[in-house]
Amino acid sequence: MTDDALMKARYRRITRFAARYLVQAWWYELFLPRFGLGWISARGRTRRLQRIARRFHVLAVDLGGLMIKVGQFMSSRLDVLPPVITKELEGLQDEVPAVPFAQMRARAERELGMPLERAFASVDERPLAAASLGQAHRAVLTDALAAETGLRAVVLKIQRPDIDRIVDVDLRALRKVGVWLSKVALVRDRVDMPALVEEFAVTSLEEIDYLHEAANSERFAADFGGEGGVAVPEVVWERTTRRVLTLEDVSAIKINDVDALRAAGIDPSEVAARFARVMFDQLFDDGFFHADPHPGNVFVTPLPSPDATTPAWRFTFIDFGMMGDVPPSLRRGLRRVLIAAASRDGKGLVDGIRDVGVLLPSADTIQLERAMTQLFSRFGGMGFAELQEVDPREFRAFAIEFGDVVRSLPFQLPENFLLIVRAMSLTSGMCSALDPAFNIWDAVEPYAQRLIREESGNTVQALAREVGAVAAVTARLPRRADNLISRLEEGSLSVETPRIERRLRDLERMIRRVVSAVLFTGLLVGGVLLQAEQAVLGTILMTASLGPLAHALLAGFVARRNGA
Repeated sequence: MTDDALMKARYRRITRFAARYLVQAWWYELFLPRFGLGWISARGRTRRLQRIARRFHVLAVDLGGLMIKVGQFMSSRLDVLPPVITKELEGLQDEVPAVPFAQMRARAERELGMPLERAFASVDERPLAAASLGQAHRAVLTDALAAETGLRAVVLKIQRPDIDRIVDVDLRALRKVGVWLSKVALVRDRVDMPALVEEFAVTSLEEIDYLHEAANSERFAADFGGEGGVAVPEVVWERTTRRVLTLEDVSAIKINDVDALRAAGIDPSEVAARFARVMFDQLFDDGFFHADPHPGNVFVTPLPSPDATTPAWRFTFIDFGMMGDVPPSLRRGLRRVLIAAASRDGKGLVDGIRDVGVLLPSADTIQLERAMTQLFSRFGGMGFAELQEVDPREFRAFAIEFGDVVRSLPFQLPENFLLIVRAMSLTSGMCSALDPAFNIWDAVEPYAQRLIREESGNTVQALAREVGAVAAVTARLPRRADNLISRLEEGSLSVETPRIERRLRDLERMIRRVVSAVLFTGLLVGGVLLQAEQAVLGTILMTASLGPLAHALLAGFVARRNGA
């Protein structure tokens, strides 16, 4: 069969698989429940999902390419997807078939423009890892290059033959599936599937450009390499092209190898907690984050420790082909969502979701706020393991009560959001695999508290500026009032006219009452905001606000009583 025929067959296999199970999902999950036959769907759902996952596993291993990426993503969703699916797909992390070294050698020599024997002192023909888009081999730099770079042991990453054509075919198939999904109202109202596929296409094409990956690696190292808890391999630019990438060999314990972690004296639950914090820092602080943190791309590297009872270690990230960049405005919105979630603030969470762009501005959110408040009240603070112990009837009752509310709201998936969802999904699934009792709230709350303190600091600074402005206005207003009165008295208007004099006195009293009202508002708001952080100063400000309030309220009454 010719190459063109093979690519056409590949396209047909992907689209036929998707069409078959989309029709099946429509029949069981939408059609039957509409006629009161949902019990039929529920009764065989587990076996049905297991069968689909098993068949997709076979398809992904056979085809490779982007299908492996899809399977790896689903296999890490331990916190959301049923175990029958994740268990069937988890082997995809390590089951990608290797390409014979002769083909990889030809690819590398063509890219480097020289024989491998001249480019390296040695190259191990056995693959260190076989990924969906490329293959890695251990290698040793020549003496001259080792002296120049300070490195000796490296990893040579070579792209698979014909990977450009394979990615092109896979993307065409995914675009077709995206068009099908865009015709389903439930999907179309919430996600622009063609746009989502295009976003995935851009990411995939960047992933097969190793020069882009090397630049990402150095940027990530600049952001995180200085921290003791994160390491990044150095790039050997002299042996790097668009299709070949040479990196420092940083192989260590795979992050999901629980037995190896324990053998090294490292607590997997501590790894889970620290991994969540590292990913939060990338997403919410720097905005440049690793969007593919599956187990094959993150190592735990033990370090020499002066205290044998507490071994030191750090994370080492590799494979920077899929990176996300969060704009500052979106990052601020995500921070608000995180703070609201940690505070169990249903209304704040809905407002944050709206700010992020997931919820359209036209949405009527009163019922959704009530749903989120009740959700926090009943399930807030529970970890993955605790949620598994909750009676399914409780989840069902909640879904029945608020399902129509959620489905009726105009949700959408904004741009730049796909990689964020992917990174956080992989992080949550990874942490749950390392520690079945992992509670995402335990990781979120300390982080959110720091964000709240930072926001409070910004608020206090803004308040100080406002108080300064109020004080300046307060200092100027009486003088301006006096000047105005003086000018009126000295001008052409007759100050002997009782009506004019009375109006001038009314104007002066009004200005002073306005000043008192402004002072009262500034002191009261400042006291309330500072009460949580500095109780004494907050109380003093609130007490001091009573004086201006009394003047603003009583000055007019006293004036009328005096006949003024």
